Amino acid sequence: MSTAVRERLSPSSFIGVKGEGIISFGSGQPDLPPPPEAFEALGRFRDFRYGLIQGLPELREELGGHYPESTPANVVITNGASEALDLALRVIARREGPGAPKVLMARPYYYSYPEVARFAGLEPVFVRTVDGRIDLDDFSSKVEGCRAVIINSPSNPTGRVEDVGTLVEIERITARAGIYVLSDEVYKDLMYERENYLINGPRVVTINSFSKTYSMCGFRIGYLWSLDPDLVSDVVSMKTHTSMNTNILAQEMALAASRAPRAYIERQLEIWRARRDLIYRGLTDLGLDVWRPEGAFYVMPRVRDPEDFVWRLYREHKVITYLGAWFGSPTRVRLSYALDIEKIEAGLSRIRAYLDGR
Repeated sequence: MSTAVRERLSPSSFIGVKGEGIISFGSGQPDLPPPPEAFEALGRFRDFRYGLIQGLPELREELGGHYPESTPANVVITNGASEALDLALRVIARREGPGAPKVLMARPYYYSYPEVARFAGLEPVFVRTVDGRIDLDDFSSKVEGCRAVIINSPSNPTGRVEDVGTLVEIERITARAGIYVLSDEVYKDLMYERENYLINGPRVVTINSFSKTYSMCGFRIGYLWSLDPDLVSDVVSMKTHTSMNTNILAQEMALAASRAPRAYIERQLEIWRARRDLIYRGLTDLGLDVWRPEGAFYVMPRVRDPEDFVWRLYREHKVITYLGAWFGSPTRVRLSYALDIEKIEAGLSRIRAYLDGR
């Protein structure tokens, strides 16, 4: 691959790319339908005025009920989980804290984490992982000098779930040191091995959205929850002068979706698990080193030449994958299995053709 082509490769090279015969393992967007309840709000909605900056009270009350010691005042509705993360980091960066203006995150990381941290004026610090999970010894050696940490379990890009014991220890360490924990739980309902463990404490900020559980990515409904009233107040104040209220129709649809029967999520989970099993088995049968996903809908195999893999697979076989380097893991590539079984099987066949033809 030429240097010019290599320099042009970025997530934006593939986001939204469509075409005849293209199979995309790139997008982190569910292809499954939202619950029928979400569409019911469309027919009855008639209010197009500004909404409350903090979000629809009924939606905040519904969400607050999922968390301990919580009221609607602990919840802020945002433009996706991305805005929730951005606002929380910017608020934390402006405060006096126990450590330097740094934020600790595991590597591999979601590709926006370091950039959003830098935009907030925070320096990213990276903690080592072992088989895709946080190395607690490395975490302990680096966390004391940080203002905040970001936890993402299940993980994008690895699909790995942190051990409960690790999360409990992180909870203890950060509480003792007065360090904020931003727990990105957008995939918490897509877990194959166990139920979600909710990190709790006075300086915990839980971030979630309706994008993955309810397949509502384009509506951009996310939220943050925290028992820290000053942080919530500062987030609302900052949002007042930036994006103002979050889309009010989308909030009504999110409220309706949140009241869908639990069976909706359970049916979706069965589909994701079957896809996980298929792609994991397929990639290991190809001889690739793969961490077995335990949640979300991503898998991150190690490949011999990631740049060649991504570029030639796209140009010669019409298959989109993402470079692991974008996620801090330069020896791997990321595949999303948010596509139907037939396309996953076809994509695996094309990957085999690429590997056979190297």
